Amino acid sequence: MRPTSPVGRIGTALMACAASAAVATVGLAVSPATAAPAEPAATAQAELGDACTPADLGTRHPYIKTTEVTPTVTHFKGWYVTEGTTGTQTVTTTTQTTITVSVGANGSVNGTYGTEALGQVGATLGLEVKVEYTSTSSESNAVTWNFNQPGYYGAYKGTKKVTGTYGSLNCNRVQQDDGSWTLKWIEGSGSGSFTTFTTMEEGAVRCEDTVPAGSVMAKAQSLLDCGSAAAKTSHPAGAVAPTAKQKQDRAAQPPAPTVGTSAGQPGTTGPAVRAALSCGPESYKIAVPGKPLSWGAPLLESDGVRLRPSTIFSAHLDNWRLCDVTEHNGVLEATLWNWGNGGCATIAAQDAATEEATLMTAPCAEDDLQRFYIYRDVPGSSSIGVQNKYTGSMMGHDRYADGEFIRQYSSGKQDGTGTYDLTEV
Repeated sequence: MRPTSPVGRIGTALMACAASAAVATVGLAVSPATAAPAEPAATAQAELGDACTPADLGTRHPYIKTTEVTPTVTHFKGWYVTEGTTGTQTVTTTTQTTITVSVGANGSVNGTYGTEALGQVGATLGLEVKVEYTSTSSESNAVTWNFNQPGYYGAYKGTKKVTGTYGSLNCNRVQQDDGSWTLKWIEGSGSGSFTTFTTMEEGAVRCEDTVPAGSVMAKAQSLLDCGSAAAKTSHPAGAVAPTAKQKQDRAAQPPAPTVGTSAGQPGTTGPAVRAALSCGPESYKIAVPGKPLSWGAPLLESDGVRLRPSTIFSAHLDNWRLCDVTEHNGVLEATLWNWGNGGCATIAAQDAATEEATLMTAPCAEDDLQRFYIYRDVPGSSSIGVQNKYTGSMMGHDRYADGEFIRQYSSGKQDGTGTYDLTEV
């Protein structure tokens, strides 16, 4: 068993309705709940400060903070049409820049949370944007166009690049001015940036054409570098060598994000082993409300945390302690140490970006994958929601059954099955 050093009673003090801002306490009832949580709040879209229900504790929703729309040319080629060569032609363009849809740091779109965030972007701006992982690099570089007049053209493909930032709404208890408590949507953990784009368009434009300001066509026209010698000189029919402006614009574009380990994710060397944890003496069950099954840690390191009944054979695998507890804006942050196997709850580093990855236990270490936010119901209730600090995903289960894995869900379980009871043993 791992040594633990108590830092004072967490459990008994948790009965208090309000904690001092300087002291982090769990603030939960210690008697088992007898009923399942209420249904999730029936709102079209969660809003900061709106009311929520205990069933929402295990869920989260994105909200859009900032947006920026930038007309962007992704493929371009200068093209000269002479007398006798007008008509429909197919131009092979050069990639000017690549836009890849992403939400968060890992350069992809994982789970329902990312899709929901991008859906809100489109609704906010009134634009049809991509809500799943894709890239403009998948577009053909061929532009087929009817060149009906001689002259110097820019054949292009492009789109509106949409970037911005988002935040996360989580349900948590809030103390009101009169001292009473209620549940509201607050800004939780999980803010980040996003990139997406609108429907691709293609065409051809000349220097003398009148084009809409702020359009993709206007951006393409600017790449013609109309004041350059290339724009003013006659050329043989066909491709025109890139101008200095076209090369400069291409070089200035940021590289496309790559899918995989980001700078913020654990490296391949593994996390540093923690020497000791500061845990309260109380042990808890993390149970399905009103049901006998609770989180049970595995005996085998390769196995995961499952729903299990508590029996004389449980060997404390169903007992958890909250360690290194802190509190910020009413939300607890803690390491979940298991009394039975001496390990700490975690999401495996290689599965951090995977929707429905299994909750595991591992040797306790200094690692945000082993840190969890705990969202609490009002004092007097033991209902909680659990969120991994690093992945931002909420813990939950698919089916109520003995042996069912506890998994991470990017948006949580919208049916309320991500709400658990934290009850002192």
